[in-house]
Amino acid sequence: MIRLGARHHPKGICPLLLALTIAVAVVLGGPAMAQAGARRVIVLPFDASRLGPGDQWVGEGVAQSISLGLTQHPAFVQIERARLETALAAGLSNEELLSKAARDAHVDSVLYGRIDRQDSGIVLQPFLLHLGQLEARRISLSPITIGPGDFLPRAAMLPAAYARTLDIGLTADESVRIAKAAQPTGSLRAFELFARAQLIRYTEGANDRVIALLLQALQSDPNFVVAQYTLASVQLALGNRARAAELFWDSVKLDRRMPEPYKSLGDLFLRARRPLVDAAIEAYSKAIDLRPFYFDAHVGLGDAKLAQGSLEGAVAAYQRAVALDPFRAEPYLKLARLYAQSGRCVDAVNVFRQAVEVDPRLSAMTEEVCSPSTP
Repeated sequence: MIRLGARHHPKGICPLLLALTIAVAVVLGGPAMAQAGARRVIVLPFDASRLGPGDQWVGEGVAQSISLGLTQHPAFVQIERARLETALAAGLSNEELLSKAARDAHVDSVLYGRIDRQDSGIVLQPFLLHLGQLEARRISLSPITIGPGDFLPRAAMLPAAYARTLDIGLTADESVRIAKAAQPTGSLRAFELFARAQLIRYTEGANDRVIALLLQALQSDPNFVVAQYTLASVQLALGNRARAAELFWDSVKLDRRMPEPYKSLGDLFLRARRPLVDAAIEAYSKAIDLRPFYFDAHVGLGDAKLAQGSLEGAVAAYQRAVALDPFRAEPYLKLARLYAQSGRCVDAVNVFRQAVEVDPRLSAMTEEVCSPSTP
């Protein structure tokens, strides 16, 4: 049984044991509303089965371009494709299974497509599976023909095309920023190596083959900051914390406007053997300054504020994370623990119930949200 805040419960506050058993819980309202107009989307690799063995990377490359572009806009909350692992194993043609898996992940739309060969070029046929309240509807976007040497700028058109299809208006500045992010390098060879590395990473996990491909990508374009940051993330996944820290700093030097390296440095500072709490807060805050809607950075800032002893700051950060994406359980659980520590037992119970609504896997868990005070 997990005890939320039992050790920190103020004497004389909430003297009753509020044991929450989800099987008999009173049904509350759903999770808090997300930021206005936000869409929860999953970006999948385009089906490249019609291309030759040497061009299979193109499907992953298109997905990377779309994902990098949409990351720049607050209207898109991207969900890890692993949430659709079972459906993906059955193939993208099984839209019924894909729809069910997407609904279970609280996804609004699935972004995917097909790639066909045409003469000396290729044609991208993008699709959008929109999950309405009653049924799922597949929408075909206008195909994009790509000739030799045009892959990077043409593929970078897709994020804006999906935004228009979802009725998300883009300002001129937003369109430029998205298109730039969707084309993270001017070297097709570097991007191919990066896409190949990501393809292996998604199918096999972090390994030496991924590192080798990313190093080759950086040889082709030493200023390819997304590849640099990805290399750092792979090193961290392999347990090479010192090397990862060096590479994250190198990423910052390459592009001080990229928030991801600052967030990752914040994680390293906070999880060091002797946590560097002030440095972590500074790093997370910098990431948020660069991208105010950066969910993970707000969660990290909440953790750092808690380590600093600022319960009010931690609550504010977790609440902001919930507002950005109300369908992820982590900040709800952290808030429940904080409310329990502060003696706000009813709030703790209610927030934990919201966590269960978001992630039904927690439904078998019985939580002691507040413990009786000890005389």
